[in-house]
Amino acid sequence: MNTQYLIKNAYAILTGLSGDAARSSATDIRIQDGKISALGQLSPEPEDTIVDAKDCVIYPAWVNTHHHLFQSLLKGEPQGLNQSLTSWLASTPYRFRGAFDEATFRIAVRIGLIELLRSGCATVADHHYLYWPNMPFDGAAILFEEAEKLGMRFVLCRGGATQTRGLESELPQALRAEKFEDYMLDVERLVQQYHQKDANAFRKIVMAPTSSLHSTTAQQFRESAKFARQLGIGLHSHLSETVDYLDAAKHKFSMTPVQFCAEHDWVGSDVWFAHLVKLLPEEIKILGQTHTGIAHCPQSNARLGSGIADLVALEHAGMTISIGVDGAASNEAADMLSETHAAWLMQRARKGMLAVPQYDGGLFEGGADAATIEDIVRWGTAGGAKILGLDQVGTIEVGQQADFVLYQLDDPRYFGLHDIAIGPIASGGRAHIKAMFVAGKIVVQDDQIPDVDMKELAWQARQAVQLLQQRTLQVA
Repeated sequence: MNTQYLIKNAYAILTGLSGDAARSSATDIRIQDGKISALGQLSPEPEDTIVDAKDCVIYPAWVNTHHHLFQSLLKGEPQGLNQSLTSWLASTPYRFRGAFDEATFRIAVRIGLIELLRSGCATVADHHYLYWPNMPFDGAAILFEEAEKLGMRFVLCRGGATQTRGLESELPQALRAEKFEDYMLDVERLVQQYHQKDANAFRKIVMAPTSSLHSTTAQQFRESAKFARQLGIGLHSHLSETVDYLDAAKHKFSMTPVQFCAEHDWVGSDVWFAHLVKLLPEEIKILGQTHTGIAHCPQSNARLGSGIADLVALEHAGMTISIGVDGAASNEAADMLSETHAAWLMQRARKGMLAVPQYDGGLFEGGADAATIEDIVRWGTAGGAKILGLDQVGTIEVGQQADFVLYQLDDPRYFGLHDIAIGPIASGGRAHIKAMFVAGKIVVQDDQIPDVDMKELAWQARQAVQLLQQRTLQVA
């Protein structure tokens, strides 16, 4: 039986909704049967367990829509640190992927999930592409097991490739392509074993070939979309992360990347793409008209020098916006508070870069109106939940799943704020979590995660990094 909670005296509640509804006038939240049963100024009931939220800010738990959890052991890898996307792929993730075994993979997953949880993230969509013929371990099982231990919702975006591109061709077994039939059979197996169709699901499966332009043939790409829709699952991939996508699509298909996806049934409200940094106006129109989604990954895009996606234009066109942290091999701060802080700043910087002087036809000075704190919260919560088909998650409303976090803003970085409600995003850093709920159960309390020994995890991480380095040197 679920505990009935009453959260009292919150300084502010941001709801994940839009417009005037973005902030609630309530100070209290009641949880019953894993759901939000009441909002307002509430009197205690005999069944209530009281949680005092005085001086706390409450946000919906974050929904991370794009990650590569195995990369949590590849942070700051020297050979790829100052490389742009294509050379970075060869230098770091592709070079190391064959060095992972079951133990190192599990440690990487655990590190990434705990890092996210400590930022207030409850739902993770991992674009898991570590697949090759005759793999010695089941990465999907490990991912679901580790998420379940932490009480998190987990969406497995089943990546993989049925063909390789040039930078992979001379690399070992771990880079070899799967057969398309085997790939589709495994997706079907995963759906049967894990997928929950409910709007409050804890486990979902998504069709997610690693690269929309490079990982499959055009015919297989179309067939994968058809099969996904027959199975009733979503579709996800990388797209237009850099200008190389434009060059590759023109060279291979004589069209733009988005045109290629549209012609092969890879657009729609059940599809979302990571990045979408380099889009042409006609591509934005297609994506907007089809209500395709985006996982915006600003820190990775900045780290790799790829650019900044224009979220304001994409949302105006009709797209659904969400936020993802991407893999830690291209984002050494792979948590949702760092990511949302960056998203808030970069949208403003992007617009400001377009400003020109009035004498040259300029109409504005800067871009500070490009994205509000409330926009960022909505994109990082409700937007992500919508994209993942979790309609009972992502907002603080009566009847919704009780997935939310109480941030206790007691660090000097928050002192002096005229409105502490904006602190978790505007001030950066990692806010202290007084309590975090997922489906009405406490998963973090007083900034501690039950049964997690951080010192032990740190030691395991150091050992695993050394092991991966040694294995990579042996292969080289």
